[in-house]
Amino acid sequence: MKFGRTERDEALSDKSENEGGLSETVKVVVQALLLAIVVRTFLFQPFTIPSGSMIPNLLIGDYLFVSKYTYGFSRYSFPFSPDLFEGRIWEGTPKRGDIAVFRLPSDSSVDYIKRVIGLPGDTVQVRDGILYINNQEVSREPAGMYRHPDGGPGVPMFKETLPNGVSYNVIETNRRSEGDNTPVFEVPEGHYFMMGDNRDNSLDSRFDVGYVPLENFVGPARMIFFSVANGTHPLAIWNWPSDMRTDRLFEGL
Repeated sequence: MKFGRTERDEALSDKSENEGGLSETVKVVVQALLLAIVVRTFLFQPFTIPSGSMIPNLLIGDYLFVSKYTYGFSRYSFPFSPDLFEGRIWEGTPKRGDIAVFRLPSDSSVDYIKRVIGLPGDTVQVRDGILYINNQEVSREPAGMYRHPDGGPGVPMFKETLPNGVSYNVIETNRRSEGDNTPVFEVPEGHYFMMGDNRDNSLDSRFDVGYVPLENFVGPARMIFFSVANGTHPLAIWNWPSDMRTDRLFEGL
């Protein structure tokens, strides 16, 4: 009589263990993907800054988190923007001065990021570079010269303070640009007027963007979690020592 495990028993045991290990790995991967989808859809979504329209506050190469729940949820809160319902659920209200991501009204496949300037029912106008909301001049004072951390000449910078007390810096590169003198814009109900902080280099509600419906908002920007210069890919870790902007990491917005 023979006792102990045979080679065949050991082979079957090894196969069973391998299959069990693979099954556990698949479960972990699926759970991680589901968790990532839930976080991205309902809590926070990462975005990258592709243009300089929000300089000096956001730079090309900044990576930031946007809060998905602050304004509630619309179809643009979900992957592929399924047409499941209209408007928003658990609706929140964008606040004047928020830096917010929204879907472009003329092309809902495109994400934009600008600052909320005009609320529903407001009038907005720019006269000689000065912002007016409801025919009241927005407080503006010189804030020195802005120099981009990646290099370039200095440009005039100003501190604006909105009627609700929110303050931020803007830059002016050309005091005679098309956006420095505008007609009076009357913001319709359910819509918002958005502007970039780089006032002479921003395609915003003064131009083709127009008024942004509440439904198109994705959420307000909350924090810069990563930033690299010179068009460096975030996974190109060999360039981090020279291109990472360490002073911008985890900066609140």
